[in-house]
Amino acid sequence: MCGILAVLGVTENSQARRSRIIELSRRLRHRGPDWSGLHYHQDCYLAHQRLAIVDPTSGDQPLYNEDKTVVVTVNGEIYNHKELRKKLQSHQFRTGSDCEVIAHLYEEYGEDFVDMLDGMFSFVLLDTRDNSFIAARDAIGITPLYIGWGLDGSIWFASEMKALSDDCERFLSFLPGHIYSSKSGALRRWYNPPWYSEQIPSAPYEPLVLRKAFEKAVVKRLMTDVPFGVLLSGGLDSSLVASVASRYMIDSEAACQWGSQLHTFCIGLKGSPDLRAAREVADYLRTRHHEFHFTVQEGIDALEEVIYHIETYDVTTIRASTPMFLMSRKIKSLGVKMVLSGEGSDEIFGGYLYFHKAPNKEELHKETCAKIKALHLYDCLRANKATSAWGVEARVPFLDKEFINIAMGIDPEWKMVRPDLGRIEKWILRNAFDDEQHPYLPKHILYRQKEQFSDGVGYSWIDGLKDHANQQVTDAMLANASFVYPENTPTTKEGYHYRTIFERFFPKNAARSTVPGGPSVACSTAKAVEWDAAWSKNLDPSGRAALGVHVASYEETKAVADASAINGTPEK
Repeated sequence: MCGILAVLGVTENSQARRSRIIELSRRLRHRGPDWSGLHYHQDCYLAHQRLAIVDPTSGDQPLYNEDKTVVVTVNGEIYNHKELRKKLQSHQFRTGSDCEVIAHLYEEYGEDFVDMLDGMFSFVLLDTRDNSFIAARDAIGITPLYIGWGLDGSIWFASEMKALSDDCERFLSFLPGHIYSSKSGALRRWYNPPWYSEQIPSAPYEPLVLRKAFEKAVVKRLMTDVPFGVLLSGGLDSSLVASVASRYMIDSEAACQWGSQLHTFCIGLKGSPDLRAAREVADYLRTRHHEFHFTVQEGIDALEEVIYHIETYDVTTIRASTPMFLMSRKIKSLGVKMVLSGEGSDEIFGGYLYFHKAPNKEELHKETCAKIKALHLYDCLRANKATSAWGVEARVPFLDKEFINIAMGIDPEWKMVRPDLGRIEKWILRNAFDDEQHPYLPKHILYRQKEQFSDGVGYSWIDGLKDHANQQVTDAMLANASFVYPENTPTTKEGYHYRTIFERFFPKNAARSTVPGGPSVACSTAKAVEWDAAWSKNLDPSGRAALGVHVASYEETKAVADASAINGTPEK
């Protein structure tokens, strides 16, 4: 995963300005430690920090068309670049980079080529012939992108907020599935799938169609010229990614370079649910498994660095980002630069435990649509920035455009949790891979209850974070939170603590506005809190807040603690 910075329409073109842009681009070097590039033309600068995944030897950026009149700086991967090159046979390519097709597609099709790209990407393209430019972000927002405006009339784009927050008067998170054109001076949506309107679909559920679509999504993401692996928590989603990758690994080009045994990675507190489950899946799939441990204190010690890198004060995101951040450092130390991960499945299939309370298929479908549209603010942001902090790229096959269209076109009645029919959350996905003759996973893993990553690494992780926050934030501080932080006011000491750290790094109003707010239980939206009145009294993003649903809910955990206290025995 690379880092991009583009500054267009500056009024001062001195050496000092160039040096400043280079300095700001260096703030993104963790994303791309392999090489740096900068293109300057008149009043425009395009900078790039490269993480070399495809064509490491010649794919340095910025990239150009034949006569270098079109310049592009890209963060991402274009999985169908070979197919696109076949449509561009009259063009001469300089590199083997998958991203070079963007410059040539622009030459051939103008601004209307973005929907042809199959991949994850954020890019800025400059046409030096008329000094016009476009910027675009992938359909779901897997790769991060921010847009900002300087007092001198300049417009800025950057992979992370830290590269533009000091020099822009105002900045926003660039909307996924959108393109900005300097010719119109506005954003427009290029991604218009059928599900986006939130109309209730009616397509029948065909398990084999769903399975094949996901297998295709995984296989295309095996495109790499560097060592890679799979993040394996032992839950359904990551286990399916590992199973499919392992099954098709032997036929991939990557196997020719790196061998046919898949590497898998897991992190957790010692004895955590994820470690046990991941080890079992790895043994079943015969992967080369790497198990990492961390302590609650090590996680707490990393909090400030985590918040600096992921650029949010959202409680759920920080809880889950910290172990992922620590794991990514270990993964990079092994020489691995790319991983597959399981983000997106819960949003598409209604996998979070609060979906057990969905009153009907219409409400469920609208909630899944809302969750997918917000992924760039939560799980995509976490997966990308927590790994990129150490120069590791995360790819997410569940967020493949074609797979999403198929999965979101199915009648949502099939996604409803129906205990009377033996259907738990994500039953349609589990059933699609329930193959008796050629099993993908052991049955009890295939039907394991949903664990949020921040829970699965060890329940004491969240409890430890809360205890730490209680020591840092007084009752008086929380009572006055609405005066100190009138926007997105923190309602817990943990939230207040994270907000304080965030504000130290990003003190501007524009920065705090990039983070969403609102009540949540077990990762729900504010709307879904209405599905069960009891949840409004237990607003916590942990899966254990799903009272009466999670097998280790807070209610039951509290009962065990109370019994232990009465009996004079310590908690285990």
